[in-house]
Amino acid sequence: MPLRARDIMTGSPECAGESDNLVEVARKMRDLDVGALPICGDDGRLTGMITDRDIVVRCIADGGDPSSTPAGSFGQGKPVTIGADDPVEEALATMAEHQVRRLPVIDGMRLVGIISEADIAQHVDADEVGETVGAVTED
Repeated sequence: MPLRARDIMTGSPECAGESDNLVEVARKMRDLDVGALPICGDDGRLTGMITDRDIVVRCIADGGDPSSTPAGSFGQGKPVTIGADDPVEEALATMAEHQVRRLPVIDGMRLVGIISEADIAQHVDADEVGETVGAVTED
């Protein structure tokens, strides 16, 4: 049976709440040793992704106050996701097409995991890893 997204994802992802301020989000990133977190609403549904770079470039560098800026202000638009039972090849194509390094995995409407470049490197043929990383990092 071909690998599915759920076979390679990192499960049980921690979320930043939409109303969490960016200082709280940054501390959670530090404590978890991650550079990105999914943003989830009060209903647990995924509303976006936030990265450490978002906090620095889109808030602090623009003169924003991270202690009063909610994470939800970064979760605009429909997040790029993959279904838990979708083939890994589709996940790779989605990451390359949208140039994302982390891909939330959903089961129905529930966030169940994240696929990162590290997950791909552990489970996928080296040639496919190289192609995906190359496509994600293109300018």
